[in-house]
Amino acid sequence: MEEIQSQSDNYRSSSSSASSPVSRVPSSNFFYLRKPGSLRQPISFEDSPDWEDTDIDVRVEEGGDSINVATTPASPSLSKLNSCSIPSPPLPEGAGVARKINGAYIAWKDLTVTIKKKRKYSNKVVKSSNGYALPGTMTVIMGPAKSGKSTLLRALAGRLHHSAKMYGEVFVNGAKSRMPYGSYGFVERETTLIGSLTVREFLFYSALLQLPGFFFQKKNVVEDAIHAMSLGEYANKLIGGHCYMKGLPNGERRRVSIARELVMRPQILFIDEPLYHLDSVSTLLMMVTLKKLASTGCTLVFTINQSSTEVFGLFDRICLLSNGNTLFFGETLACLQHFANAGFPCPIMQSPSDHFLRAINTDFDRIIAMCKNWQDDQGEFSSVNMDTAVAIRTLEATYKSSADAAAVETMILRLTDKEGSSLKSKGKASSLTRIAVLTWRSLLVMSREWKYYWLRLILYMLLAVCIGTVFSGLGHSLSSVVTRVAAIFVFVSFTSLLSVAGVPALMREIKIYTSEESNYHSGAFVFLLGQLLSSIPFLFLISISSSLVFYFLVGLRDEFRLLMYFVLNFFMCLLVNEGLILVMASLWRNIFWIVLTLISAHVLMMLSAGYFRIRNALPGPVWTYPLSYIAFHTYSIQGLLENEYLGSSFAVGEVRNITGYQALHSAYEISSNTHSKWKHLLVLFLMVVAYRVVVFVLLHFRVGKFMSLRKVIRCKRDMKD
Repeated sequence: MEEIQSQSDNYRSSSSSASSPVSRVPSSNFFYLRKPGSLRQPISFEDSPDWEDTDIDVRVEEGGDSINVATTPASPSLSKLNSCSIPSPPLPEGAGVARKINGAYIAWKDLTVTIKKKRKYSNKVVKSSNGYALPGTMTVIMGPAKSGKSTLLRALAGRLHHSAKMYGEVFVNGAKSRMPYGSYGFVERETTLIGSLTVREFLFYSALLQLPGFFFQKKNVVEDAIHAMSLGEYANKLIGGHCYMKGLPNGERRRVSIARELVMRPQILFIDEPLYHLDSVSTLLMMVTLKKLASTGCTLVFTINQSSTEVFGLFDRICLLSNGNTLFFGETLACLQHFANAGFPCPIMQSPSDHFLRAINTDFDRIIAMCKNWQDDQGEFSSVNMDTAVAIRTLEATYKSSADAAAVETMILRLTDKEGSSLKSKGKASSLTRIAVLTWRSLLVMSREWKYYWLRLILYMLLAVCIGTVFSGLGHSLSSVVTRVAAIFVFVSFTSLLSVAGVPALMREIKIYTSEESNYHSGAFVFLLGQLLSSIPFLFLISISSSLVFYFLVGLRDEFRLLMYFVLNFFMCLLVNEGLILVMASLWRNIFWIVLTLISAHVLMMLSAGYFRIRNALPGPVWTYPLSYIAFHTYSIQGLLENEYLGSSFAVGEVRNITGYQALHSAYEISSNTHSKWKHLLVLFLMVVAYRVVVFVLLHFRVGKFMSLRKVIRCKRDMKD
């Protein structure tokens, strides 16, 4: 205790200009110029004509079973804090939210989360945390990196990774039960948006995926979400950020990701870092918008690293974490008083959140080590000479013995004494509806983004022209057989290799699926079927255009039925290629490894396709079994050659004729059965199905149950925070 007291005295002396926030008076140097004539007059949030500042007074009736939410004048404590801060800016037109939400309250008691090998000295990421969140309020979980903020948020929302173990109790409306679908929303730190859709289109398709009911009802929900997040002026603008389209600013993109969850009208909304990658103006606008959203009765719980003074004044309650320990839980002004009581008052000219994180962030010890021998104009770096470990122990000990901790325990007992009304699921859209929505949305996206299929269409056409001109003018003599076999092999092999151009587009589709599946908006089967149905028109357009160019330039047999088989065979090749890319994208999620694996697989299949060496002569262990049997090049080329040569004949001299099968047999192994080409087409169709079954298994287990590789990495990083 002597060490703690000495460190506290040292820090107190270094902050000579600091004082208790209660006794602090507004400084003449700390004001905000809102308009001419208001010079040197500190103004508060109540001064804004567009801000009807209200606090939500939540109380539990002794004889009742519900939480009553009443609107009362602004609390004096918040007014005191705001008297030294910047007011909220006027909201955009239509930013006020009229629709009320029956919010739910959530409380957690002795909540502990353990993850193996996540801490050097302990597996506990969150340690015995207590707290609550009430309807109509904003509860913020604040702390430095690796303090357990995101882990606590995920534990409250039931989104912990499978490797994490949770101990303790979480109550929703006084009951220990999981929150049903639609009763809550969870916004990830990084979300994937569809850049080729407008804000209104994106939210409308999200509503169609999530909600049952009629279209006009969902349109009303979408307009309410746009209204709630102040996105009216951006509603008809493309989200952008893909295919070189100019996108929305980061602040608006972040609000779109939150609005996507609002279409369900959740009673509780969890947001992981709502201010992630936002500038100061976007940060303030975001928090004012969330404050307005909370005023409708919604319960907001979110994490934050640090904030400015004006943003800090908008919070209702703060849960301060460091290394998983709860250093404070309570009202924002009380947190300032808590630090002052512990011997660490906040200097007048310093942001409260900066002061908190400076006191409890152990990373500052490294700065102390670097700067301990340095001096500035005033002498030592007095603002960084405090041992953060001592500060953390002091704050934790002070909080545990304070009236704030006792008040939290009392409130939790009152909230959990009796069960309130249980949250009800709002229902889901049917699987058929989701398939139809995903199909139509994908068609719209593919038609707008040139990287999806339009660029591939141009590349396939150019390749077909190049191959066709190289092998043009072959004629139909016996001497042209070997060259024509080479032309068909090159066409099938090179166009299959060119399918690598579709990797970025399919990777993005899987990212969108992962983002939607994490919030139960989609499923593996629904996604795969919708993706397949939407890709068929574009792939068929590629197949028929490329096939026509190649077919007539090379001079293959001029019969309509043979031409249609050629188009259908190549179309199946494109579908198989699409499935193969989906498999690789589901496995790796890294474009370098996907492209490398695809090229390697195509090269192996080309070598075992029977062109360089007839299949019967290939070595058995690897090249014949299994490579030559799983290479779709083999079946496609055999089908195309049988389509071209079976039923044809070639003159040898003036008397003798040989069949096309006899002429081709020495150059490539085919069957003499005229129906064999349809068997090869059936094998290609089965490969189309098989690859998508593999993708379904990978998505279902890697994303659905164990999360995708990308999601696992992000989740592990969030658990550190």
